[in-house]
Amino acid sequence: MPGVHVQEAKEEAVEAEAVGSAERSTEKRKEKRQKRKLERQSKLDSSSEGNDRKCMRREVVPSTLRLIVDCSFDDLMVLKDVKKLHKQIQRCYAENRKAFHPVQFYLTSHGGQLKTNMNENDKGWVNWKDIQIRTEHYSELIKKEDLVYLTSDSPDVLRELDEKKAYVIGGLVDHNHHKGITYKKAVEQGIGHAQLPLGNFVKMNSRKVLAVNHVFEIILAYLEKRDWKEAFFSVLPQRKGAVPLGEANDSSKHALSGKEDEDNDSDSS
Repeated sequence: MPGVHVQEAKEEAVEAEAVGSAERSTEKRKEKRQKRKLERQSKLDSSSEGNDRKCMRREVVPSTLRLIVDCSFDDLMVLKDVKKLHKQIQRCYAENRKAFHPVQFYLTSHGGQLKTNMNENDKGWVNWKDIQIRTEHYSELIKKEDLVYLTSDSPDVLRELDEKKAYVIGGLVDHNHHKGITYKKAVEQGIGHAQLPLGNFVKMNSRKVLAVNHVFEIILAYLEKRDWKEAFFSVLPQRKGAVPLGEANDSSKHALSGKEDEDNDSDSS
């Protein structure tokens, strides 16, 4: 009968709609569950990442060692060398900021050409953090018995770093006309002096004099690794042709790149 068939069709349509609605409802619940699951995972990942960052921050333990760049040689340098010293100081600052054991960083006798050049080319230096930039000479800031001048002319070879001490790096670029000046200065002032134990671990193609930032970075590396050999070879530039003492020096392995290193030499090795 036509009326019966129409009724059955309607009931089937209603039933089909109900089934479809139930399926859609089930699908929506699944989507919600999946969304909640993803949100929970995202929170866990975020928390884990935050913990990793906290862990990394906890690993940074500042050293009590004081490291001073002595800028009292300003009148002995031409502007070109002053600019090189400025770049070396920038490198020291950047490396200290990201070190695992940052030192207590000092610039002393700051003024003259260096300060003028920094004002002209790096105005942000006035906002540098975790550094003492002082016009005074280091002898006015640090007790005499705490001072150790790092100079390659010293007969004393540094074996360990004493973190109660204040180590001085001579801020002088191009020592060709001023050889031995930092050692002489230390002797005249009656303060301690020493050279890094470079000759005990490293054979160099070039002279044993390092740039200010290389000495600075070697000190930072030693504070992290507690191993002089590892510290030297993690920092020394290829152009120096540095190889472990006792190994054959294959000059082809250490060919100069032809690009002058911006880090001209200091005599603090």
